[in-house]
Amino acid sequence: MRSDLTHVENGYYEGMKVAILGFGGQGRSACAYWAGVGHEITVCDVNPELVLPDGAQSRLGADYLKDLQEFDLLVRTPGLHPRDIVTANPDHPEILARVTTVTNEFMQICPAPIIGVTGTKGKGTTSTLITKMLEAAGKKVHLGGNIGIPPLDMLENGIQPEDWVVLELANFQLIDLNYSPAIGVCLMVAPEHLNWHTDLEDYIAAKQGMFRKQTPDNLAVYNADNAYSKEVVSVSPAVKLAYDVPPIADSEPQTRQAAYVLNETIYMKETVICPVSSVALLGRHNLENICAAITAVWEIASHNVTAINQVITSFTGLPHRLEFVRDIENVSYYDDSFGTTPETAIVAMQAFNQPKVFILGGSDKGATYEELAQAVVQNNVRGVVLIGDTAPAIEEALRTAGYENIKQGGKTMAEIVTAAHIMTQPGDVVLLSTACASFDLFKNYQDRAEQFKQVVLALS
Repeated sequence: MRSDLTHVENGYYEGMKVAILGFGGQGRSACAYWAGVGHEITVCDVNPELVLPDGAQSRLGADYLKDLQEFDLLVRTPGLHPRDIVTANPDHPEILARVTTVTNEFMQICPAPIIGVTGTKGKGTTSTLITKMLEAAGKKVHLGGNIGIPPLDMLENGIQPEDWVVLELANFQLIDLNYSPAIGVCLMVAPEHLNWHTDLEDYIAAKQGMFRKQTPDNLAVYNADNAYSKEVVSVSPAVKLAYDVPPIADSEPQTRQAAYVLNETIYMKETVICPVSSVALLGRHNLENICAAITAVWEIASHNVTAINQVITSFTGLPHRLEFVRDIENVSYYDDSFGTTPETAIVAMQAFNQPKVFILGGSDKGATYEELAQAVVQNNVRGVVLIGDTAPAIEEALRTAGYENIKQGGKTMAEIVTAAHIMTQPGDVVLLSTACASFDLFKNYQDRAEQFKQVVLALS
């Protein structure tokens, strides 16, 4: 850190040289924020054709991470692993001491208490449920993070100390997090992003980042039926509460210390919340998200069962999460493109009792498919359409499990949907829930979803 800088209250210094490492949504937010308080900004990004804001200097191209010791502060974009910063600057192993993130900065200065939500899947749904439940109970709530609004942009909404902030947080934000929320929620955790992490232990350690700095008067909420979720919160000194949705409908919950499901009824401790039949969301996995949300808000919402019920019975879900698209010839098409792991594909197929035609495959994230193949055999799947780079591995797992009704989907969404349509019979469900990332055939999961919808809506 340069000695000629003047200290200011936020812990930084006036006139710093700030490098924004990566210029996606959060990079743009970081650029505006640090430039707005008078610092010298350099945008560092692999894309040499970026259009930058006025006043920003640039370091673009393949060597964008080199010589970062020249800067006083480095703002890491979520997708950039900290080890890549060290690797690009081998003569400066101390470089990580200068690294921060948009999430770190926001959590340091946010005037309101924060509820953080992490896990492998269900984060967006649970964060939205928490927000809606608190709003129904009369609280002012600010929702952001991975769910769409970069945290620093939320400051423009006038957050007050009496408000609540809900942040959806992924491993990419948590791996070097220096602060913990007052309430932390860890949902189901399964192996994911193993192409970014060194191994599963590294992935779990990143998730633990949200809980390490909690205090004994904070709250850590976790999934009683998921050993990895319990491991994630084990590092927290906070009060720990486990929610419990037994995987089999007629089995007893392991614990009744928080929200749970028993005999097709949702409870919070001894209080009846509502029957499962009243839930608007599809799938038993969404009962887990609901119970996590209830546990997180119960005290804040002053045990307001009416407000909680209002949300449970009306909220039908976020886009690309078991989203109904269309019925045609008595076949229902659903978009679950957001699901990019074998575990999410399994819970998606379990959400429907009808015969299913499944679209599986995509780019590789280091997952294995044996458990997925067994679930296909056991869950009334009429046919499987395989796509993308992982198609051979999934096909091998399916055939090893004794499943044979497999088609190759082709390279375009029109070919994929046509292959699925041919396999259907009246009363079936066609489900785009690929168990894989999208980057080999599509820009991202949203692009995959929108192409799927467009083709399905054009069917005649």
